[in-house]
Amino acid sequence: MEYNDIYDIHRRPTGRVHKRGTPWAQGDFGFVVCVWVYDGEGRVLLTRRAPQKSFPGTWENSGGAVKAGETSRQAIARELLEETGIEAAEEEFQLLETSREGNIHYDHYCLRRDTPLSQIVLLPGETDGVQWATFQQVHEMIEKKKICRIIARQFRRQEPMLRARTKK
Repeated sequence: MEYNDIYDIHRRPTGRVHKRGTPWAQGDFGFVVCVWVYDGEGRVLLTRRAPQKSFPGTWENSGGAVKAGETSRQAIARELLEETGIEAAEEEFQLLETSREGNIHYDHYCLRRDTPLSQIVLLPGETDGVQWATFQQVHEMIEKKKICRIIARQFRRQEPMLRARTKK
């Protein structure tokens, strides 16, 4: 059973927790973290969502819900390790932006790594594919609806910040 802290509209913890998989009450907000792993050469790491997940078979960046008691950086380090096997210290993640969509607060990070695909360890039931994709390939995947609309919106917003960190 997983629990998440409940936040108010201003991202302040309420002191209450939410049981994952149950509806959110009016005025309660969750907290999700996401990371774009980039190689500095114009590519980002994408994983494919497993068939039993929502948006099955679509590609995304790593991320997930912040568990009760976790900080944003603890959560993103945990999620990236769980979903890809990539280890990173909390201070290595660079905050790109914070946002809110509906009743979810987001912290969007980036992390520079050039990890060979052969070293990626996928989490069964979560992810079933991995690839390095150029910015152009990501746009093509968005057009073909191979990336879900939420991730597509986030990528379009954050692409300039990612491009500024790359050689190409």
